[in-house]
Amino acid sequence: MQTTTEKQIKMFDTLKKQFGYTNKMQTPKLTKIVVAAKVGSMKEKNKIELVIDRLAQITGQKPKANVAKKSIATFKLREGTVIGHSVTLRGKRMGDFLDKLIHIALPRTRDFRGLNVSGIDEMGNYSIGIKEHTIFPEAADEELRDVFGFGITFVTTAKTKEEAEALLRELGLPIKKEE
Repeated sequence: MQTTTEKQIKMFDTLKKQFGYTNKMQTPKLTKIVVAAKVGSMKEKNKIELVIDRLAQITGQKPKANVAKKSIATFKLREGTVIGHSVTLRGKRMGDFLDKLIHIALPRTRDFRGLNVSGIDEMGNYSIGIKEHTIFPEAADEELRDVFGFGITFVTTAKTKEEAEALLRELGLPIKKEE
């Protein structure tokens, strides 16, 4: 098994050929992964607790509550109301979650043919949506009526879309080739 340093050297060598980097510090890196689930429409306390519990099991870290910053009457939303929960992963937990996502969860997704490259934004970050949290083995034992989805954002130091795509492919994310 390769160490983190060996992986970074291999990644630098690969990306150096593609983008002409001269220094290892120019190589983009994955800085954090943010996993977020909304609970805005759930009124039942036990369903909100289920979302918190499942996010904690999937990520290995307790989620933080996200509250509304403004009141919006159209959506019946009041300032200070909890609208979702999120987890920010860095370091070893980030690596473990990425490994679990690539090798266990995504292959269990129904009709999975790769991730779209269109999820990469102009700042080099990549966002995907997971429709069913049951693709993770920690959450597969529950009843199917309480299924929820969540979003995953990969925050990188890449400066362009092309650098971010090359970095994510090098990390092992199964991104589809554009036709």
